Amino acid sequence: MADDLIPSIPLMPGPSGRPRRAPRRRQRRISDRIADRLFLGLTGGAAYLVFFTLAAAALSMAWGGRLAFHTFGWSFFTSTEWDAVAHKFSALVPIWGTIVTATIAIVIAVPVALGISIFLTEIAPPWLRGPVGAAIELLAAIPSIIYGMWGLFVFVPFMAEHIQPWMIDHLGTLPGIGRLFDGAPIGIGMLTAGIILGIMIIPFITAVMRDVFLATPTVLKESAFALGATRWEVIKDIVLPNSRTATIGAIFLGLGRALGETMAVTFVLGNAHEFSLSLMQPGNSIAAAIANEFTEADSDIYLSSLIALGFILFVLTFVILALARLLLHATRREGAMT
Repeated sequence: MADDLIPSIPLMPGPSGRPRRAPRRRQRRISDRIADRLFLGLTGGAAYLVFFTLAAAALSMAWGGRLAFHTFGWSFFTSTEWDAVAHKFSALVPIWGTIVTATIAIVIAVPVALGISIFLTEIAPPWLRGPVGAAIELLAAIPSIIYGMWGLFVFVPFMAEHIQPWMIDHLGTLPGIGRLFDGAPIGIGMLTAGIILGIMIIPFITAVMRDVFLATPTVLKESAFALGATRWEVIKDIVLPNSRTATIGAIFLGLGRALGETMAVTFVLGNAHEFSLSLMQPGNSIAAAIANEFTEADSDIYLSSLIALGFILFVLTFVILALARLLLHATRREGAMT
């Protein structure tokens, strides 16, 4: 019966004059092999294009910043001087501002995102999960410049009137950490920029964590409940350990977003090339410095210094992502051993 469904193949005369079937199956195998190789080449080329683009971007920035690296040497990384008139530039202040604001953002965003994700997946009633999840996605879709404008016109006055005076009076007098809270309550500064960044990256971290927590096998949680575990014990011993690798990846995804953010930081950071340990003082970041001064670069050394800052930001982001990969690898090995 199956043979009736196979189309008839025309007969061809063989060497002895007897008819034989045409080698269509062999031709099909050859065409499949060619198609597979073509598909492999296309997909492989797309993958190698990523590496080519990455290397081209890094090399172009390194080449553009070669004049600054050659002129200033290691002092470009250790000095705090930024004088466009005297053509003397350095990267320590922008690097410091970038690291401090991103660290503040992660410290604020991770606990909040973790709490929101646990609430949405394990605690919230079904009728509430949809609206809260939609609100999180809407926050992620808001452009960064809107966050910057809101921070400048709403959050900065609030910080100057209520938060910074209290922190200066109560925390600025403490030994050791008091230097972090010195200064005048002007509203703008690295603390304000870090808080705005933290609010910005909360939706990204929350979205990934929520999907990861939802992927936890239901049978594991039901088994834990059947054995008498409380909801907190299920979250602590089942949900979080089962998704720790992806949770770490979500945190570093948010950190990468915070490191490269430009407009929101530019509005509230103060854009001052002055090194200060105080979180209340204005500062600068690599992305903000490039955005503010790229159009004002009136000399080759000025332009090269800004491009060198871009290369430093590229390397900094690459190092952090590489550390994240190593941490994820170590976490997977630890989970496999246990």
